[in-house]
Amino acid sequence: MIQKKSPSEDCASKLKALADPTRLAIVRALLKGPQHVWRINEEVSVDQSLLSHHLRVLRDAGIVTSERDGKAVLYGLARGIRGSSRKKGIQLGCCVLSFETDFLENG
Repeated sequence: MIQKKSPSEDCASKLKALADPTRLAIVRALLKGPQHVWRINEEVSVDQSLLSHHLRVLRDAGIVTSERDGKAVLYGLARGIRGSSRKKGIQLGCCVLSFETDFLENG
């Protein structure tokens, strides 16, 4: 039986997943809307297998979703995770994570 996480455990797992510069860059890229892996990789510039690992961590934490788009996979922010105030942050459901303007522009 799978045990449901408490709200504080769920929030902590989301924050833990985001405690990585590459994963934050992926979320920043997805603030623009759903994207294919190759498009995310243009912005993040990491090895394909490492990018897949980071996307899996974000998916397991409930931050991103994936869906088949023909032969490709389309990633987007999960339901309940949304850009906030002019896409300068994300609403995690438990808290809002705000990004500095230079982080969004320069990554």
